[in-house]
Amino acid sequence: MKDCCWVVLPSRETARFFLLFFLIALYMLAGAAMFSCLERPAELQAHQLWQRRLMDFTRKHNIKHEDLKYLLCHYEKARTAGIRAEGSRALWDIPGAFYFVGTVVSTIGFGVTAPSTTAGKVLLVFYGLLGCSTAILFFNLFLERVITFLSLLIVWCHRRKVHASSGHESSAREDGRNKERKPSVFQVTLILFCAVMVVTCSSAALYSAMEDWSYFESMYFCFVAFSTVGFGDLVSGQKQHHEHTRAYQMANCLLMLLGVCCSYSLFNAISVIVKQGLNWILGMLDWMFRSICTHRPRFRPLFTQCLADVESLVCHREDDVLHRQQAQAVTSLGHNALWHACVPSTMVKCLCDEAQVKTVSNKNIEESFQNNTSGL
Repeated sequence: MKDCCWVVLPSRETARFFLLFFLIALYMLAGAAMFSCLERPAELQAHQLWQRRLMDFTRKHNIKHEDLKYLLCHYEKARTAGIRAEGSRALWDIPGAFYFVGTVVSTIGFGVTAPSTTAGKVLLVFYGLLGCSTAILFFNLFLERVITFLSLLIVWCHRRKVHASSGHESSAREDGRNKERKPSVFQVTLILFCAVMVVTCSSAALYSAMEDWSYFESMYFCFVAFSTVGFGDLVSGQKQHHEHTRAYQMANCLLMLLGVCCSYSLFNAISVIVKQGLNWILGMLDWMFRSICTHRPRFRPLFTQCLADVESLVCHREDDVLHRQQAQAVTSLGHNALWHACVPSTMVKCLCDEAQVKTVSNKNIEESFQNNTSGL
């Protein structure tokens, strides 16, 4: 009998795509649950505190709540144009505009500075389209240069090792192999991670001194900025006295560029590792599926017997009249009649090989009952 598994299997790329989509969705659901448990109580507490302060302020200064709310709505709109309650540097002079386009091209997008005119918004669409594409190309070339540098470094270290151990003859034979020697993805990831940590720790020390942040807040800002997430809760170089510190502004831009390049390269290297993990999961699933298809005929007789027993039991349960007759026969004839009474009188259709198994008919059951009765 032929074994046919009518299963439509997707290609490996499609399976990897859907598996990655499922894992990302699961990862996002888990993150949403964790952040909701951590941040939701603080949000409710902040709302209660704000409402209490509004009520206290309106009672103390004899101001209507609607008037105060109207003023606050206008202030929220003014923040988009760069108006701050505390002193801040100019947003749209040449240094401020350069800082803005840097956040656009690097895809950070803090949100502190945004165009308010219609012409500026239209310009941002086309400017960001070309600028972001060019920046991504630059980040990819940066990663290629890093891999090339690591390859040359590994070849140089290997040559030094071979020359010190075996001399010039073995080193000459190794020249062909050294040309093809490349670093593994794990080596690249480790080196990029160390580079990101060095840049982050150095930048955090600078921001902690210049922005009056704690070192932990500076580390948090560096990760948000270098990963191009850009929440905008902490933004560097926005205070009023920073307008006159040109050296800090230049250092801030250079650190942003270097940090984004290293972080982007690290993310690319980690994505390769994730892709290898997905291939391993798909390989395990494929091995399990093939094992089930290979060993399925061995378990077929067991499944056939189990399904036949279950179907015979269901048939006897559904036929109430036959069940009563068999119960009476069991009571009068004893244990030998019990075995024959449990045999179904219908045709059992196997679900595995579709073979029809004939069972004992009702006439044979009655004859067996009479024989057992005469024997007793």
